[in-house]
Amino acid sequence: IVDAHAITVPYEPAELRANIDGFARDLVACGLDTSKTTLFVQSDVREHTELAWYLASVTPYGELARMTQFKEKGEGQHFVSAGLFTYPVLMSADILLYKATVVPVGDDQVQHLELARETVRRFNHRFPGPNGKDIFVEPKPRLSPAPRIMGLDGLTKMSKSKNNTIAVFEDPKPFWDKLKKAYTDPQRLKL
Repeated sequence: IVDAHAITVPYEPAELRANIDGFARDLVACGLDTSKTTLFVQSDVREHTELAWYLASVTPYGELARMTQFKEKGEGQHFVSAGLFTYPVLMSADILLYKATVVPVGDDQVQHLELARETVRRFNHRFPGPNGKDIFVEPKPRLSPAPRIMGLDGLTKMSKSKNNTIAVFEDPKPFWDKLKKAYTDPQRLKL
């Protein structure tokens, strides 16, 4: 549960704690098999943020400034945190810490994964491991047949920050109110 990513935008601490607990319950309720899956909170593993610091030392400012998600989430905001700017470095640390070689991503995350791959190359070049072996392996993307899940408006990707989603265990009335307004047919958008 990636709580360190969640604090890159303004939040209420009590609400974040409740969301962490609720998300863990939701995952189990949706069928996550805890005998086959390790479920943990990102901030409980300090190596995530430690590795992000070391990766940041080989990640150019210019590449982070070009990240589409940073530009979109920061646009029009009166406060944009350095955490939002370095979000892709923490994402790289999340991947590289577990030596992932293939990462399932939506097409909107390919840019972040490519940054992780570039970071691996720079890190391995600057800090070669024992006997000149690479420390990290470049992770490859795996796109699903549905690389982007569109939101309720049918125009933009599904995003909690855009209030463009339906929660898994949302109360029935708000659920149906949102669903009634959702664009489920691309042809309907042309009307």
